[in-house]
Amino acid sequence: MTSNSKKSEHPCPLASQLAASSPVSTSAESSSGIWWCLISCSALVLVATLTGGLRGVSWRQMMPFNEPQGNGSPIPLVMKGGDPYIRAMMRTISASEASGDRPYSLLYGGEHITSLSNHPDRCVRILTGPNLGDCTTAAGRYQMLSSTWLDKAHEYHPNPPFLPWESYSFVPEYQDEVTYRWLSDPQAWGADLSQMLREGRVHEVLRILSPTWTSLGYGIETNSVSNDLPQIYEQMLREEL
Repeated sequence: MTSNSKKSEHPCPLASQLAASSPVSTSAESSSGIWWCLISCSALVLVATLTGGLRGVSWRQMMPFNEPQGNGSPIPLVMKGGDPYIRAMMRTISASEASGDRPYSLLYGGEHITSLSNHPDRCVRILTGPNLGDCTTAAGRYQMLSSTWLDKAHEYHPNPPFLPWESYSFVPEYQDEVTYRWLSDPQAWGADLSQMLREGRVHEVLRILSPTWTSLGYGIETNSVSNDLPQIYEQMLREEL
């Protein structure tokens, strides 16, 4: 069989089926196929961008969200399932770091945001405490700085963005999921926090976490809730078990 009798391959596999059904003549197939490829790829990029990527932020996540609300006791997690001891500690952290009935949308200072398609990365001036005059990007139920969120989301986010210019979704479920996986990772803390909590070593766990969440009783920014956190944890654990 001579090379002339072999049908030439389509220059863009993505558009091969489209080109096969096109009325374009065989002699022009190569050049037309390139255009089909460009058009098809552009369409895919547009669709992926509008939907937040095949695995990233969906259009629903970019819409205003209905945040779960509570009254009094730190509200339950949006995330379902998991280790009750870690879940109870997550609720304890938020009792001190983001108290209130709408913690997932909370910025440092008390303002709430309306979109959680990504971390808001808004720097709010600190008015009290040892960091007076600085600004902080702390946001959400666990008051993560934007830099911390990017770092931990890269490591633990269950639904990372598909396209490089997209952001990690900051919706309530993913705030919970990233924090849960982080706390459940012994390598991240140099200790198995879940096992320590099962052994009743709550104070030791709070001490380990205090350099990260500085209001937990052993950090530089204690508050009116800090001394009550062991009791709050026990209450949360009873609700989670």
